[in-house]
Amino acid sequence: MQRPNPFQWLWYAVGGRLPERLAPWVLHDVTARTWVLRHAARGAVVLTPIAVGCLLLPGPLGLRLAMVLLVAIVGVYFSLSYVDESCELRAAKHGFEHGIARATRDARNEEAEEQARKRYAAQYRSEEQA
Repeated sequence: MQRPNPFQWLWYAVGGRLPERLAPWVLHDVTARTWVLRHAARGAVVLTPIAVGCLLLPGPLGLRLAMVLLVAIVGVYFSLSYVDESCELRAAKHGFEHGIARATRDARNEEAEEQARKRYAAQYRSEEQA
């Protein structure tokens, strides 16, 4: 699987479309075990220039730092609120059908979730029947 170069990754981080040969990497990016952290890193690329701009504004340092903190809190909140939808959109933008990223992640976690359901049923459901 071919990875994007740093300039391509920056373009991808701000919402750009990568060449078709990198589509498998995009699917990996939005379905890897660290997909939420990868999304947060892409969000940081977008938020950093805004935060730096806030630091360069005239005014008291405390106010400028508070603006940076506000940018970080609001930016991270909204970015992580729509992490699943954003990753689906990235995959669809690169030629995959909508829903493939979630389905791939769910398939990877299916066995662990089934074991958790069995443990839950063994612990709580057997007591209710007695």
